[in-house]
Amino acid sequence: MREFFGFQQHGTSYRREFLAGITTFFTMVYIVIVNPAILEAAGIPRGPSMVATIITAIFGTLIMGIYANRPIAIAPYMGENAFIAFTVVRILGYSWQTALGAVFLGGVLFTLLTVLKLRSWLASAIPHSLKYSFAIGIGLFLAFLGLNEMSVVSLGIPGAPVKLGDLGNLKPLLALLGFVTIAFMMIRKIPGSIIIGILSITILSFLIGLTPVPDRFLSLPPDLSPIFLQLDIRGALTFGFVGVVLTVLVMGFVDTMGTLIGVSARAGFLDKSGNLPEIEKPMLVDALSTVVAALVGTTTSGAYIESATGVEAGGRTGFTAVVVALLFVLTLFFAPLLTVVPPHAYGPALLIVGILMLEATTKLDYSDFGELIPSFVTITMMIFTFNIGVGITAGFVIYPLVKLFQGKIRDVRAGMWVLSAASVVFYIFYPYSQH
Repeated sequence: MREFFGFQQHGTSYRREFLAGITTFFTMVYIVIVNPAILEAAGIPRGPSMVATIITAIFGTLIMGIYANRPIAIAPYMGENAFIAFTVVRILGYSWQTALGAVFLGGVLFTLLTVLKLRSWLASAIPHSLKYSFAIGIGLFLAFLGLNEMSVVSLGIPGAPVKLGDLGNLKPLLALLGFVTIAFMMIRKIPGSIIIGILSITILSFLIGLTPVPDRFLSLPPDLSPIFLQLDIRGALTFGFVGVVLTVLVMGFVDTMGTLIGVSARAGFLDKSGNLPEIEKPMLVDALSTVVAALVGTTTSGAYIESATGVEAGGRTGFTAVVVALLFVLTLFFAPLLTVVPPHAYGPALLIVGILMLEATTKLDYSDFGELIPSFVTITMMIFTFNIGVGITAGFVIYPLVKLFQGKIRDVRAGMWVLSAASVVFYIFYPYSQH
């Protein structure tokens, strides 16, 4: 087992990988509740949707661990699920079955592009500055998400988009205690700091009655048959549905690529050229996961940014992902217990990871505005639109333009032009993805 996953090569151990897997799981298990709640707006029943979410996470994460040997978890994407539920179904008026047909077609196209090595060709065409800006942007995105989950930052009043949360409330106070606890343990280099902090605040929240203890720990999984294999592929092949399929394709591509490169940069997986070796493997995993997701009844799936928490906890091999997958198996039967971890317990972990991912700022060349401006646009658009895909595509659009103005158009590789053109098309259809 050690040789299969390359423990010695990556300087890791069973204990470290277990802790990393547990950490990643607890920071992303919320998807078991949130994804079905969003898709219910499209008419997909919540119980079966929860099972579909878990099955997709198990399949993708397990294959990611065994085949790609990366400590990266897979699950249905946030953002894509809202696009399907609120735009495709509720605004455009298509059925959820046809929407899942579009997801399936997107997954098939992902798979073909990956097998033909076109996705890796496109990824290698992205300049180093943009790749590191993905890591920075995702880090700040996680930090902002963490602050919001902690209730330290909340929606603002007219004239101010955000404001300081109610610090007189116990939730943000507990969250801040969690942040300080994790920070102290990391300063002291205590192994498993993040998961210890998450579990400590969860237990404390139980003890003071802020988070209710579940009335039962076990439950049988709901019946999946109402949504299993119910996708309408024929309906998704109509001309009027091309925009939906294209939007699904572009959103999934940029989310996966941004997450893979961002998390890999932090883990030290990128080579001297800033590329991820054997990137086809994790890309193929997320492509197949999207196909499976549509078949079982949920939306586009891929690499999860919360995997960065496991990387910070020491995860370096696919064994971390295997642990995450096995824990998701437990959620099929222990959902009432395992999904009770409150936001003010896992929010501090997201904030800590956001801090650590800022290390990529040292890789940016601040003396070259031709590289710095596209990176700045990418980072700020990720955060201020609260959409990773928007930030990445904004960088793709502006990079060739800046290089043109700079007189260095030859620096733009062919694959970058393709990504830029696809991003322009993405923005043409983006208004229809809002609800």
